[in-house]
Amino acid sequence: MIRNTIAIDPGTTESGVCVFRSGILFASSVMENRELQRHLIGLLLTDIVIEMIASYGMPVGKETFETCVWIGRFDAACGGAERLFRKDIKLHLCQSLRAKDAHIWQAIVDRYGGKESAIGNKKKPGPLYGVKSHARAALAVGLCWLDGVRSEGI
Repeated sequence: MIRNTIAIDPGTTESGVCVFRSGILFASSVMENRELQRHLIGLLLTDIVIEMIASYGMPVGKETFETCVWIGRFDAACGGAERLFRKDIKLHLCQSLRAKDAHIWQAIVDRYGGKESAIGNKKKPGPLYGVKSHARAALAVGLCWLDGVRSEGI
């Protein structure tokens, strides 16, 4: 039986999304939040995992709270999503809490065999060809989930 996983990097108005079929990246995109919310309603045989926001004691702005609202809406739309904290993603992929987005992306590219085989080019695209922007963060969420990473305290 094919098991689908949808990984989401939530944002204030749009979110990165990666779809995995039986553990293999099938599709990636950046979607408007309302459209993504509609797609999540009534999905069967699908694990939904969302990057979760955590407080580290620093002040946050309106965008952070708006993203939290969307996490709740996505969770409600699919009847309950799993959540992963960014710190757990950083530790799993880079073994460091200081890792930035570029470090995480490089770890993913390395995992897929380096730039030439992972990304490729238009004539010979690799499995990560076309994964851009917020979809890269969603890819990290999905890979960690598929590797068995789980966040405690959620």
